[in-house]
Amino acid sequence: MSIEIRQQSGVTILEPSGRMMGAGASELREVLTAQIEASDTPRILINFENVNMMDSSGLGSLLQARALANIKDGRIGVVNVAKQISNLIVVTRIVNHFEHFDNEDEAISELSP
Repeated sequence: MSIEIRQQSGVTILEPSGRMMGAGASELREVLTAQIEASDTPRILINFENVNMMDSSGLGSLLQARALANIKDGRIGVVNVAKQISNLIVVTRIVNHFEHFDNEDEAISELSP
């Protein structure tokens, strides 16, 4: 898995690509943790457009990031979540832990400080 990181209007945008499983999930966890720790009030958007598979280790990485962001009064949003991944998030009942957006522009507008 590779992860592109960019900034826009005070929001850190992460664009992982590939499979969010095993080592890929660990890499995402490390990147998310670093981004959260680098900010007083993190605003993060994860764009899932290029993620084709996720398992429980990927979900765990997301939940850990959410818990860390909550400590700092941060926000984490998601966009372009594929149906398969969306179903996994809904089935495991973690859907309400993340802000969902229809597109990146809307997300940045809502998440910007």
